Amino acid sequence: MTNRISLRVLDQSAPKEKCGVIAIWDDPQAVRHTYLGLYAQQHRGQEAAGIAVCDAQQIHAVKDSGLVSEVFTERRLAKLESLYAPPNKAKPSGVIGHNRYSTAGGKNLSNAQPLVETTFAGPVAIAHNGNLVNADAWRHELSKAGRLFHTNSDTEVIIHLLASPEQRDTPDPLAATLRKLQGAFSLVFLFPDRIEAARDPWGFRPLVLGKLPNGKPVVASETVALDVMHATFIREIEPGEIVTLSDSGISSRRFAKPAAPLAQCIFEHVYFSNPASKVFGQNVLISRERFGAALAKEAPVDADYVLPMPDSGRSAANGYAHESKIPYREGIVPNRYVGRTFIKPTQEQRNAAVRLKLNVVSEIVSGHRVVIVDDSVVRGTTTREKMKQIRQAGASEIHLRISCPPIMHPCFFGVDFADRDQLIAHNRTIEEIRDYLEVDSLHYLSLDGMLAVMNQTPNDYCTACFSGNYPIDIDHPVAAEVATKSQQSMF
Repeated sequence: MTNRISLRVLDQSAPKEKCGVIAIWDDPQAVRHTYLGLYAQQHRGQEAAGIAVCDAQQIHAVKDSGLVSEVFTERRLAKLESLYAPPNKAKPSGVIGHNRYSTAGGKNLSNAQPLVETTFAGPVAIAHNGNLVNADAWRHELSKAGRLFHTNSDTEVIIHLLASPEQRDTPDPLAATLRKLQGAFSLVFLFPDRIEAARDPWGFRPLVLGKLPNGKPVVASETVALDVMHATFIREIEPGEIVTLSDSGISSRRFAKPAAPLAQCIFEHVYFSNPASKVFGQNVLISRERFGAALAKEAPVDADYVLPMPDSGRSAANGYAHESKIPYREGIVPNRYVGRTFIKPTQEQRNAAVRLKLNVVSEIVSGHRVVIVDDSVVRGTTTREKMKQIRQAGASEIHLRISCPPIMHPCFFGVDFADRDQLIAHNRTIEEIRDYLEVDSLHYLSLDGMLAVMNQTPNDYCTACFSGNYPIDIDHPVAAEVATKSQQSMF
């Protein structure tokens, strides 16, 4: 890739987020629609949720840790609606919402979004999906200048930059601010008189524009959120673009040219996005079925059944079964009432949670050769426990197929991947991983095979977690070590 940019990252302990955002302008039902949109995007973040509304003069936010259904009780929704449409307000204005998932700082409510601040120019709320690789450098500089930070979120850096005299005194303060950011950002800003939505020049994370049945504009991370609101998809917000929603309608301007090539995160199609969504111009479910079909061509095997690993392996397993002509069976049943396994404090507890969460149907598995299709393997510990369950249920052979390449490198652009040394594929051969997972065969989809089924030019996708080829220079000890070990040039 070209367009080399050198960055200085001081501390990679800041939160890395894969989140969801919603923004609606001038809709009487904006609070309820935002709630529905966040609910539809719950898969993008489960740590916290928030909604910010603007009354006649101020911006108010309700946010808390937990799922959307837990945070937004009927009482809280009614409170937001009363703030959004008080008696002295002539007409509705804007509402923005946020689903949050993070690593560091995940339990800290102060990091929940939208963040709301009052600047010299007035109140503003912001919601962010992505991760800024130069946020810590800016935090260091702004702190030296006397700025006080209330969170450890990279999003707060954006507010401080927007409020600084250097940007405030320019003809377009927001555009000037965005030009100082490096990394992944799909952003929505709520001002008293408008909403601004922006996407980074590389296009790492999705952001789409739609229209409600009453004609009011809406922005969301995924098209599935538009569907639940009965909104019509208009188009993607382009990399390097700012879209304004206001009483004047929808307008657009650029703060930067799109990067050439782009760096759209292909892991959105592998795992993150809802299968019903259209991301980067391509339906996610269709992409995953194509991954599975490509995997069947690359790694055929004699087996009795193809079994998906719930839930994200289903589409790829369908594709594998269709291509291989091996019968598809639902032999692994998820327990919907068990929480996420990765938040358990010990590995023993995580293993127990896996056993509770997945129930193997021995009547299907016992005595049979099974192909297990999963979307990815990160650390490998829970996958190993899953394979043990299948073996204990009587499977005569287990052939594990993964619908993406081995994850060997950290992500600095909003994906919660472990440190390099915790990634099972780092410095291990496929045979070593197979032996650890205790399966009869293991095959990952090749990088070329994955890119071949995508609709856009292969160079326009970020594959750094697989290849080590970062679209932006990461001047950071961890990333530098990754580059050295993998003998890949980063740019």
